[in-house]
Amino acid sequence: MAKESMKAREVKRQKMVDRYAEKRAKLKAEGDYIGLQKLPKNASPVRLHNRCKLTGRPKGYLRQFGVSRITFREMASNGLIPGVKKASW
Repeated sequence: MAKESMKAREVKRQKMVDRYAEKRAKLKAEGDYIGLQKLPKNASPVRLHNRCKLTGRPKGYLRQFGVSRITFREMASNGLIPGVKKASW
C-alpha cells in the first residue's frame, strides 16, 4: 500500500499537468522552447507515474486494467475479471 502523501503528490502533479496542457501545446507548436523551460517542472506529463487504482502501488502496473500485477492476479483468482482463466502461476 502506497503512502497517502505519495498518492497526494501524484494527484497534485496531475492537476498541474491539466492546468498547463493548453499552454504547453501552444508553446510547442510555436517552437518556443525557452518558454517551455520557464514552466514548472511538474507541468510536464512525463513526470506523472502510473499507480494501481486500488492499492497505489507504482511498480508492476498494467495499463489495460489500471491495476498492479499483484492486484490483477488476486482479482483473476477471485473471478472478478471476465475472460481470464488461471493458468499455472
